[in-house]
Amino acid sequence: MTGPLKNETVLVVGRGGGIARAVAFAARDAGARVIAAGRDQQALTAVYADEPGISTETVDLTDEAAIAALGERLDAVDHVVSTASARARGLLADLDRDAVRLAFDTKVIGPLMLAKHLAPRMSETGSFTLFSGVAATKIAVGTMAVAITNGAADTLARSLALELAPIRVNAISPGVIDTGAWDALGEQGKADYFADIGARNPARRIGTVNDIANGVLFAMTSTFLTGVTLHIDGGEPLT
Repeated sequence: MTGPLKNETVLVVGRGGGIARAVAFAARDAGARVIAAGRDQQALTAVYADEPGISTETVDLTDEAAIAALGERLDAVDHVVSTASARARGLLADLDRDAVRLAFDTKVIGPLMLAKHLAPRMSETGSFTLFSGVAATKIAVGTMAVAITNGAADTLARSLALELAPIRVNAISPGVIDTGAWDALGEQGKADYFADIGARNPARRIGTVNDIANGVLFAMTSTFLTGVTLHIDGGEPLT
């Protein structure tokens, strides 16, 4: 297979659907050998079993020993993308300490440990792509824990870009994306929310998983890009 990632290995950490799935397929279609990793091996196997060029692994980002073991099994990797998240939403009075801790552990400490254990196995042309989110730049009541977690992920990307150089490290900050993350609102609630956001943001639509996957490909293949957060959010923070 030809493409900008030909003969390179890309590790995508996250669930078996949504953004992680789109990134895995985009990387594979760009020529990469893709390893999809996450906590639910059964779910990953069900998604990727019949997909050529994509294999699966198990890893728990809240467990450093599991991350170290993954590094040992992989031996070498060219690019690492961490899409994993655990949201802690709610007003201050309702926030659960364990939920906030899990959010940080999954989206900040976990990727930090990925860098610790995988960077020594990467060449100087490798890259890490972390995930932040629009809540870090569009502060709103009820999303404080999400905002501070995403803000920490932005800072982590810049810090790692300096310490791991010339390995490149960037972050992706999605806006509202049409994934299963909003299904809890119910069919009508989700439709109303999407209609409101899409009517107000400058792009006048909701983002898609392919919008984000294309951004990740850009981050992986742009060899003069590092320490940057790419805001793929339809201009939502401007509203």
